[in-house]
Order: sequence, then structure tokens, then C-alpha cells
Amino acid sequence: MTDTDTTGQGRDRALADFQGSDKARAAAAALVDFLLDDIADFEAREGIRWGDHASEAQLRQVWKLSAERGFYSYLLPEELGGQGLSLADMLAVREAAILSGVSLAQHVMGDLSGPPRIGHMFKVASPHQVAHFLDPVCAADKAICFALTEADAGSDAGAIRTTAKRSGNGWKLNGTKRFISGGAYADLAIVLAVTDPEAGPRGISAFFVDLRAPGASRDSDYEVLTGRGDHADLTFEDVHVPPENLIGEEGRGFGLGMARINVNRLIHCSTIWGSARLALALSIERASGRRQFGKPIAAFQAIRHMLADMATETYAGRSMMYDAARRLEAGQDIRTQASICKLYAGEAGFRVADTAMQVHGGVGTLKGSPVEAIFRKLRMFRIVTGTSEIQRNTIAKGILPDGA
Repeated sequence: MTDTDTTGQGRDRALADFQGSDKARAAAAALVDFLLDDIADFEAREGIRWGDHASEAQLRQVWKLSAERGFYSYLLPEELGGQGLSLADMLAVREAAILSGVSLAQHVMGDLSGPPRIGHMFKVASPHQVAHFLDPVCAADKAICFALTEADAGSDAGAIRTTAKRSGNGWKLNGTKRFISGGAYADLAIVLAVTDPEAGPRGISAFFVDLRAPGASRDSDYEVLTGRGDHADLTFEDVHVPPENLIGEEGRGFGLGMARINVNRLIHCSTIWGSARLALALSIERASGRRQFGKPIAAFQAIRHMLADMATETYAGRSMMYDAARRLEAGQDIRTQASICKLYAGEAGFRVADTAMQVHGGVGTLKGSPVEAIFRKLRMFRIVTGTSEIQRNTIAKGILPDGA
């Protein structure tokens, strides 16, 4: 929470303008209570401020506590221990969690390490894989990451160079994955590798890989914009992968990796707009309380226009996000709409964060300030899960006539 927040303020803010169903609102309220009570207390005891990276030991405590309370798998289907919420309801619950102002909210939901990474894999995983990989992740006994990106295979995911070659009883994995979210503390990785170099994207397969197997190593000795501690490069040198670790069918890995891209883009949008709304709420508080020249700065037209622009962009972005989610639930193809949502969220969400820093002035630039942390975080979203340029390509392809 922020320094001036009370639990009541955080709860009221989290559930304000809630866009989900009554069932989702009840789920959000329970999650927010857990965040504002147990997790906020944990942050205070451990000295974790906004923008800080908790240690692996601290994160594992958070994951385990969340799993024990039933929140780690909260957004999965009911048969997998979740609430069985619609996509729109999931987005609303995620927004509320971030609006609570608890900096570890995303880790409580397992965003970088847990069930959200593997929920759709239950449909294709074998009983062995469910027991040895998926169930332990949902129980917070193991952490997992998704290893797709490489030095020359970022936006061009089909340019993967990591290979998996048949060798005796299994496969030999070689290659390096770059900037892998959650890779710094993952026990397992879902790795996409080339199994047929002549088949293009149809020659890419997906594997569960034990990151503590001989030949597997990680390099997390660098710091991205959001800080040090979450990302890592993963290197595989003749890593033996048993045949039972192949996910689905050989050559179907690229499809598995892209299967939830539209959903994932909307989920990222909920993170962006939850963060942007928090920045807006904090900016309104700052503008109302900060006095200059004998009056609150909210009385000055320049500040009022900043707040108005922030509110307008936030309302527009949320509206399109929920519209796209409901279209998907109605069975529509939303590839174009999902990219529109991600493009607008990445660009406009960062503008909101940038303006929030301007409203806060010097206070907003301080390390440990929510506004400073949100600013850095939202700048990343113009790149992750498809750059703004890739989104524009997808949108143009979707709106132009065939062949144009």
C-alpha cells in the first residue's frame, strides 16, 4: 500500500467501478481482503516497498500462503481449483487486485510463476505431466516459466534457434532463451524448440524441462527497467529431456504457445489498466492534497486537464478491453480486437503513468513510490507480449482486404 493508505481506502479503491458479475465481485472482495490483510502485513514485516524485488525465499512464502488460502489458482476453471470465472470477470478481479495497492498482488495470483502460466496446458498434458509438473505448480511446490524468446526470435517467434534432437531415449536440448519472465527462480520451464528444421513453425515442439537438470543454467546477472530479480537467460547444453516431457504432439509446440495469445493480451491489458487506475487515483489524492500558491494544485487548469486526460484514456482502454472479452465469450474471433486493446493499453497506459509522475512532481520520482514503480512497469508493456509495432501489423492485416 501507499504510505497514506488505510485498509479501508485500499478496499474501496479496489472495488470502485467494478465491471464484473456479482460472483466475480465476491471473489474480488475476498482476494482484496487477503491482500490488504495478510500480504500487506507480510510486506511491512519484510520491508518490501513498491518497486522492490522480493527475494526468492520471500516469493515462495507468498506463493505457498496464497495456495493454502485458495488464491494461487483462483483464476483457473473450477475443476482445477479456481473460481470458474468468465474472461471478463477474470479481468475485473485482476484489476481489483492491482488497485488494492499491494505491490505483491501479481505474485499472489502467480502471474510470473504459477497457475496462469499453465492452466490451458491441462487440456493437452498427459497424466504423468499433470502429476509431475502441473499439479506441483498449482500447489506452489514448484515455479514455472514460459521460455520462447531468444536473441533473434522475439517478435519473430518463428525464428527460434533452440533445438531438440532425438537422442536415444528422449531428446537433447541445445540453445539459449533470453529475457524470460520468472526465469530467475523457476524450477521448470515450458521450452519451445525446433524438432524439424525444414518445417518452419510446424517443426517447433514444446517440452517440460527441469531447470536443475545437468546442462541447464541460467544467467540473471542483469537488470531490466523494472529491476533485478525476475528475468533470466536460460541456456541448455545437451540437456536430456525424457520422451514423456513432450507436450502434446511433436511439431505442435508453436500452436500451443500461440493458442492463448488473444487471452494473454487481454490479461496483460487488465494489469495495465489496474496499474493506470491506481496511478490516476493516487494523482487525484496528490492533486487534492498538495497546495501551491495558497490552493490545492487540483484548482489549476493545467492539473485538471492532466487528470481529465488520464481518466479519458483509462475509460476508453477499459471499455475496449471488456468489449473484446465479451466478444470472445460469444464465440467471435478477436485477433484484431485483442491487438487493438494491447496496442492502446501499452501506449495510453504509459501516458497515464507518465502524467501521474508529472502530477506528483519530485515525489513521484522517488524509489519506493508507487507512481515511480508503475511508470517503469508500464513502459515495459509497449514491448512484452508483442510490441506495439507487431500489434499494428496484426490490426492492419485484420482490417485490410485479403491480399492487400
